[in-house]
Amino acid sequence: MFTRHVSRLLAAHIDGELSPQKAGQVEQHQAHCAECRAKREQVGFGMELLDLLPPVEPPDAIWMSIEEEFQKNLPAKRSAAWRLEYHPWRWAFAATAILALAGAAYFAAARHAGTRWEVVRVDGSPVVNQKRIRGVGRIGAGEWIETDSGSSATVKVGEIGSVEVGPNTRLRIVTARPGEHRLALARGGIRARISAPPRLFFVDTASGTAVDLGCEYTLDADENGSGLLRVTKGWVSFQWKGRESLVPAGASCRTHPGVGPGIPYFDDAPEIFKQALEAFGSARAAVGSEKAAFGKKAGFDQPGYDALSIVLTEARVRDTLTLWHLLSRVELEDRARVYDRIASLTPVPPTVSREQALKLDPETLRRWKDELAWTW
Repeated sequence: MFTRHVSRLLAAHIDGELSPQKAGQVEQHQAHCAECRAKREQVGFGMELLDLLPPVEPPDAIWMSIEEEFQKNLPAKRSAAWRLEYHPWRWAFAATAILALAGAAYFAAARHAGTRWEVVRVDGSPVVNQKRIRGVGRIGAGEWIETDSGSSATVKVGEIGSVEVGPNTRLRIVTARPGEHRLALARGGIRARISAPPRLFFVDTASGTAVDLGCEYTLDADENGSGLLRVTKGWVSFQWKGRESLVPAGASCRTHPGVGPGIPYFDDAPEIFKQALEAFGSARAAVGSEKAAFGKKAGFDQPGYDALSIVLTEARVRDTLTLWHLLSRVELEDRARVYDRIASLTPVPPTVSREQALKLDPETLRRWKDELAWTW
């Protein structure tokens, strides 16, 4: 993995000119470096613009204007031969000017026309921008796609993937451009299949934002904003007001409005483990009578019930995914219990100190996560 930024390799990586080994190193570096991810988006966007620019035949008048300005700035003693000798400069200067003009024209046209994605009907009669589609339609930024109980559709997300829109779903296109593909899920369910560098595809919900890290996943949200993220390939980062849950393939994460992402867990974890984790997370999300109602419904309202103790006892090695997230979510007095349970399941690397981990030092937690992720 590169320890320095990979800016100089980004264009070659996008064009597929790097060896598989070096390309893998660049991708691994980008996954942990926000600066290089941002530069990659800028480089990719610029390269896409160049591909989109059509050939332009400049008007004769522009050559006359450029020649006139060029002649004005030449010293009087220079000969005609000298001027001819520097005509390559004229062409380079003119080409730059034409490219700038063409780019401005493209931006103006793109802003006016907008980028529109293809929508394909799967079942029933999905509605796009308040109009039913029978076969193939188009959808752009600011527009909604809605399905009823008998309809579904597939949205082609630019050139990076697709989103299946399930029944009873309301979904809006927020941003549709090469550097950012953003949707907003008001209710219902979607399945996203994305093949792109990390952090190009986003789905906003009332509970936070699902950030693609190169993945396939389903995301459901109810009318109140609570939801469930389930990842089948790659990784998803679910974020809300500084809180983040990292969800790998084979894992799920519940979300709650006003609280954000819950604690991720592997779908094959013991049922008692998942029930206790659900009780722990929902108790923190609920308030007042809602909290009491949840406890009774789930059967976890018995005196002395300790959901955290059950989670710690039932955890397997790969459930350190859950425990690592728990470390920063539990109260201070419980933090040492979580740390000790992780340490009993898998050796703590020498780069991770107990003192710094219990202080929730970001760099320490990141290093520990990188080591634990080999078991996830």
